[in-house]
Amino acid sequence: MPMIPKETVDRVLDATQIEDVIGDFVSLKRRGANYMACCPFHNEKTPSFSVSPSKGIYKCFGCGKSGTAVGFLMEYESLSYTDAIKYLAKKYHIEVVEKEETAEEIARRQKNESLFLVSEYAVKFFSSALSDGEGRSLGWAYLKSRGLEDETIRHFQLGWASSSRTALSEAARAAGYKEEYLIDSGLCYRKNDGRLNDRFYERVMFPVHSPSGRVIAFGGRTLKSDKTVAKYVNSPETEIYVKSRSLYGIYFAKNGITRKDKCILVEGYLDVISMHQLGITNVVASSGTSLTVEQVRLIKKFTTNITIIYDGDSAGIHAALRGISIVLKEGMNVRIVLLPDGDDPDSFCRKHTLEEVESFISANERDFISFKSDMLMAEAGNDPIRKAEVINDIADTVAMIPDAIKRSVYVGNVGKKFALEQDILFSRITATRKDMLLADRKQSDRQSQSDRTGGNTVSENEVLHRESPDAGTPGIEDALLAPCERELLGFILEYGREPLAFPEDSEFFSDPQYTVAEFIDASLSEDDASFANTVYRKIYELYFEMYDNGMTSAQICQRLMSSTDEEVVAVVSDLLIEKYDITVEDYRKSLTSEQTILVKFVPRAVLAYQLKKLDRMLKEQTALLNESPMNGDEVLGILEKVNNLNKARNMINNKLGRI
Repeated sequence: MPMIPKETVDRVLDATQIEDVIGDFVSLKRRGANYMACCPFHNEKTPSFSVSPSKGIYKCFGCGKSGTAVGFLMEYESLSYTDAIKYLAKKYHIEVVEKEETAEEIARRQKNESLFLVSEYAVKFFSSALSDGEGRSLGWAYLKSRGLEDETIRHFQLGWASSSRTALSEAARAAGYKEEYLIDSGLCYRKNDGRLNDRFYERVMFPVHSPSGRVIAFGGRTLKSDKTVAKYVNSPETEIYVKSRSLYGIYFAKNGITRKDKCILVEGYLDVISMHQLGITNVVASSGTSLTVEQVRLIKKFTTNITIIYDGDSAGIHAALRGISIVLKEGMNVRIVLLPDGDDPDSFCRKHTLEEVESFISANERDFISFKSDMLMAEAGNDPIRKAEVINDIADTVAMIPDAIKRSVYVGNVGKKFALEQDILFSRITATRKDMLLADRKQSDRQSQSDRTGGNTVSENEVLHRESPDAGTPGIEDALLAPCERELLGFILEYGREPLAFPEDSEFFSDPQYTVAEFIDASLSEDDASFANTVYRKIYELYFEMYDNGMTSAQICQRLMSSTDEEVVAVVSDLLIEKYDITVEDYRKSLTSEQTILVKFVPRAVLAYQLKKLDRMLKEQTALLNESPMNGDEVLGILEKVNNLNKARNMINNKLGRI
């Protein structure tokens, strides 16, 4: 695929005015140096969507979405990064000349495009077949019997595959489509005798769309009651269709999901279609497969909230239970709705009005703890062993949640529900998280440590030692140092190129003056230290790479906020955008100048960081005394180190007292 040269991307980003771009879609009102609006990504009456022209970023303090102009276009218009850059280039009259692809890349792209084209031909072929003859009398009649309206059938591009086993292949070849693409798309297969057969025949057809709306696969439902005939036949996986990464209805639901800030997840094609027809348009289906991590991550592009609606029978209950852990582990919020036994979303929607269905969902949404505990405790009966297993199971599910605060809240809920001490639950959760983190991150942890230590790998004990209440947060491995590193990074991003005008009698005075970024970097270099937390270290290194190339602070922040690394964008946006502008402004005015803030608080932040590191080292030395058998000389050596560390702490505390 052609690539846009980095120089062109930089020109586009430099030319972009975020208020100009977002103003094309949202009515912005100036408030001080920024602009405010009602958020386009969730319903609200009081504006909480802030746009900062000076920083080139936006943030909603209601739903938490944030980013640059590029990120806004990707989120709001569902564009790829490349297409968003092209949109901005056109807006600012910048010519985009893309680099040539390799022969292999061209061949791959052309093949994929051919698969899309033959799939789109098949959609039209099946839709046309539904309109007359066999399709009208069988397929159309069936869809109408399921309560589907003509517009719904057209909207979802439903169709009919005739009883002939060669109808599609013959028509497609006559239209000029090559046999290899009919086979590679999964629409046809070659028999042992060499003849080409259609995969789908005598079935109602449900096209599967990509998030951008292109047809990538099909599902075909038989109308026969013969148990020897498979109820559904689905496309095999192809270059353009991977089942575990696809969701039925995502193209039709993505705007509704964004608008409602919630995705409703059901099981089948008709469940999705009936709910959309009723007016509930934020609905997708896993299409007969168990929910996968890739499917959850696809939903996460549009919302962090999922409501699972499954049948009220045993199979539906256990399907919902399986999906909970996957959703929680991805940092998303999950609620469950069970329909009355005997109903599925399709049949339930056909029996009720929109208001009744929405009211039922609202009244019956349950958090995963109450749902899981009620379901599993009912199965456990009065057996105390099984009850204990259920509580352990629920604690293990809580352990999946990456956010430490959410985990703590849920521990409180579980403790109250089962009359248990929270310490007992925390002990189980900590053990489970250690096992989970070792399994999930062992390889990346070893590689990261190897890169930092020149090839020496990290032991399991070291991984466990780093576990902390915040360890589940991506990129945060050392919760003790994280607040200090975050504060230092905030000063660098906000004021990196500002000079630090220390008075001549200050111990920090230098000639020429340090900038904020240089002062912090020099202070860390003295200790031969780097940030302990991966995400903060990554941003720090990216910042100084651009700083050393002469980029301005605004340009650096713009590049960081345009990163494809979601962790980097999330941290940078939180650090750059201040929610309480009035409070911060009043605080600043209470000091003589911005220079006063920097001269006073930047050194304090550095010293506080050094103090925390000394605290860590003292704990480690003390632990050695308590844990390991030693001879007298070894004990004296550690005591000497402790004494030196305490002296260093006193020196830093004295400096802090003088600032």
